[in-house]
Amino acid sequence: MSRIDYSVWDHIEVSDDEDDTHPNIDTPSLFRWRHQARVERMDEFQKKGDELNKGLSECRRKLADVQKKVQELKISGSGDCNPDLSKVQSEEKKLKKEERDWEKKVDEFNREEKKMPWNVDTLSKEGFSKSVVNVKPDASEETEEEKEQKHKTFVEKYEKQIKHFGMLRRWDDSQKDLSDNPHLVCEETANYLVIMCIDLEVEEKHALMEQVAHQTIVMQFILELAKSLKMDPRGCFRQFFAKIKTADQQYQDAFNDELESFKERVRGRAKIRIEKAMKEYEEEERQKRLGPGGLDPVDVYESLPIEMQKCFDDKDIQMLQDAISKMDPTEAKIHMKRCIDSGLWVPNSKTDDGDEKDEEATYEEVKQEQEETKKE
Repeated sequence: MSRIDYSVWDHIEVSDDEDDTHPNIDTPSLFRWRHQARVERMDEFQKKGDELNKGLSECRRKLADVQKKVQELKISGSGDCNPDLSKVQSEEKKLKKEERDWEKKVDEFNREEKKMPWNVDTLSKEGFSKSVVNVKPDASEETEEEKEQKHKTFVEKYEKQIKHFGMLRRWDDSQKDLSDNPHLVCEETANYLVIMCIDLEVEEKHALMEQVAHQTIVMQFILELAKSLKMDPRGCFRQFFAKIKTADQQYQDAFNDELESFKERVRGRAKIRIEKAMKEYEEEERQKRLGPGGLDPVDVYESLPIEMQKCFDDKDIQMLQDAISKMDPTEAKIHMKRCIDSGLWVPNSKTDDGDEKDEEATYEEVKQEQEETKKE
């Protein structure tokens, strides 16, 4: 299948000098902008909860100290009229009110936390899975060359299987396919699916793009889950399907939100790639039509006076001679030189060595032809 040569975006910003032929795509970076924003929101929310619990604990500590003082003053037998006792009891009353306020805020926070939609990060928190088997050991960082070769080798071997997985839709079908082909649960599959999505969008196969995009997000969720649990992805993909098939509407909405955002990025990248390919094609065509002096005939033609443009439109030499005779000689020489350098005007060469004439000779030649015509 012929297609425009391009690859998946590397980061949020598009770089004009990016290596479009690089076959290895760091897929996690594709989702990093959304994942990072989500993690920051979660951290900020958790920080708020920690501050509330800390405030409640501090209030209770102060209250315990004050209540202890009240008991000590009562035991000392000073009586209720003791000003110190009245002061401490007033402080105790104030702290009890503050304690109720803190408890109310903590309860509101807990209710808000329960309403938060699930995502791949909350899904990966302790409590979702207690499995400690298939722990993936930390591997040494691969070089770009190693990643490239790994990706190339994997795709050459499993391209057909990856494409088959990309066309599945039902959860059960996807799970069974990965159960039969656990080697597909890896970054290389996600990388290829991303490229496949952009290929399809560029080819205007929008429905197929959306289908493969769904499977891309499935694979990405599995990989993120494995990363959070520090497990081999092949050992935890069943946990993902078990969760997604029984998830409530909030979790489904979170998955769909990731999917829609990804499809928008694919459309944007496809558009950029098409525009870039068109610019490259136009530049190639421009280079092909450059004249002997390196000028573009289209640009030169558009810069000519209207009278001269009409001469070239009608291919009328006599009209061109008349137009030049009415122009300032210096300006006429400049225009004729540009016409020759762009190939719009090809003068009759009268030299044996084939060298191009200068603008003075060119202008004089046209002028001479005009005079000869008048004599006739």
